[in-house]
Amino acid sequence: MSAKFLPTTRQEMQDRGWKQCDVILISGDTYIDSPFIGVAVIGRVLESLDYKVGIIAQPDINSDRDITRLGEPRLFWGVSGGSVDSMVANYTATKRFRKSDDYTPGGINNKRVDRATIAYTNLIRRYFKGTAPIVLGGIEASLRRVTHYDYWSDKLRKPILFDSKADILLYGMAENAVKELAIALEAGKDYRNIRGICYIDKEAKKEYLLLPSHKECIENKERYIDLFDAFYKNNDPLSAKGLYQEVDERFLIQNPPSSYLEQNEMDIVANLPYTREVHPYYAKKGKVKAQETIKYSITTHHGCWGECNFCAIGVHQGRTIRSRSEGSILKEANSFKEHKDFKGIISDLGGPSANMYGYECEKKLSKGTCIDKRCVDHGGLCSAMKVDHTRSIGLMKQVKNINGIKKAFVASGIRYDLIAQDRKKGYSYLQELLTHHTSGQMKIAPEHIQDNVLKLMGKPGKKTLLEFKKLFDIINNKLDKKQYLTYYLIAAHPGCSEKDMNALKTFTSKELKINPEQVQIFTPTPGTYASVIYYTELDPTTRQKIFVEKNISKKERQKNLLYTP
Repeated sequence: MSAKFLPTTRQEMQDRGWKQCDVILISGDTYIDSPFIGVAVIGRVLESLDYKVGIIAQPDINSDRDITRLGEPRLFWGVSGGSVDSMVANYTATKRFRKSDDYTPGGINNKRVDRATIAYTNLIRRYFKGTAPIVLGGIEASLRRVTHYDYWSDKLRKPILFDSKADILLYGMAENAVKELAIALEAGKDYRNIRGICYIDKEAKKEYLLLPSHKECIENKERYIDLFDAFYKNNDPLSAKGLYQEVDERFLIQNPPSSYLEQNEMDIVANLPYTREVHPYYAKKGKVKAQETIKYSITTHHGCWGECNFCAIGVHQGRTIRSRSEGSILKEANSFKEHKDFKGIISDLGGPSANMYGYECEKKLSKGTCIDKRCVDHGGLCSAMKVDHTRSIGLMKQVKNINGIKKAFVASGIRYDLIAQDRKKGYSYLQELLTHHTSGQMKIAPEHIQDNVLKLMGKPGKKTLLEFKKLFDIINNKLDKKQYLTYYLIAAHPGCSEKDMNALKTFTSKELKINPEQVQIFTPTPGTYASVIYYTELDPTTRQKIFVEKNISKKERQKNLLYTP
């Protein structure tokens, strides 16, 4: 391939004739040059504007060996904890240290540090005094940008800008914000009005919406719910207000969100010259498991309006679907054939929810997300959302028919409730999926079947699941294929008791006729309503008391109940 990696060594800088990088990006993951890796995307976006960008992956925090390797950047440092919050990556739901890491060469979890965003900022400050601005980004920073519950310390932590002592935070998918920031810093202009950024100020920004202070949240759990409600509802570029929060007599300022990329902008970013490989500097240290999954996968869209209460995708990527053009996706699929090790198999053709590609609510597109209602919840789908799988079906067929493509699997999660909702094309979509794009099993995520738990999860009821299973069985039998459904289930979610898990066990045995294999214990992560419920033990809507299992051994017991014969 003709594409070059972004430099990670001084020699690579010299080969390009660089004396100094404009921007140096630091990541908690190894350096995979892929459109699936946020740091790689930001690097390529800045490179497209002719900025000199270097990357340092998983630096040693106990020496200057890695952090000084490229010198000091001219414009700014960009710091990311990686593709996953570092505490989620390092610890299980029962707080045991994870021995493996899919984003580390060799697969051994010996390179990722706890609270990576804070650790890397401190590392820079230790060896570079009075340096260029330090800019935080990525999911760890994005979801911890206001006062947040931290499961691993079991307390509310300050906005991460205060704990890290960085200068600026870019939140959400920051392609537009990082370009504007680089241009402003280059010109020596004030960056504080750029959308999609947070910063600390001595003065309040009175025209913005005031959040409960960090002190108020600690003293009163209901005030923390108030904070999260305002934080959650002000995430849409079309309708969100700016926010400010008092923390230790200073103020966190959060500007309104950056505009979403238009379709042509998404296409440009997706088709930047990624090598789709692990940088040789890191590849020599061992195979990277994540690379095997993403190398020949394609993202079709950003965003998710499913709003599962335990998932932070809506807060980080947004609740409006932005779809790439079919032409761009086909171009990417065709480009795989240029790789000598491509065997004709596309691992995944999808997004956060694969079958949200290609349609959206017209009202949301013009006015932003609704403040007082969701697109879908336990009660079902909003009547304004017209589910239409037409473009998804057409896209799958086009990719499948590319010469040299043997299979294009859809491995991303499928919202089975949307298939039943689409009376015109739902059956055709599922038939195309099962005929050509499923590798023996189809992944769906009912998570539970008890209404009291599903309501707190924001998930549809068991009736929808049974209707879908019936449709799946009809098509599967018609195709005479031995394919099956894989069900993702959650134990110990807020509101879930052992009685609820016993009911789930009975349901899986009698109705689904399976012994569950994919069961995980709920992990409270920043940026989700479920974590707010876990911490406060209150329903955020009614403020009524909610049962929350916090004993680790009893959490494990809930999980094990599903495995009992």
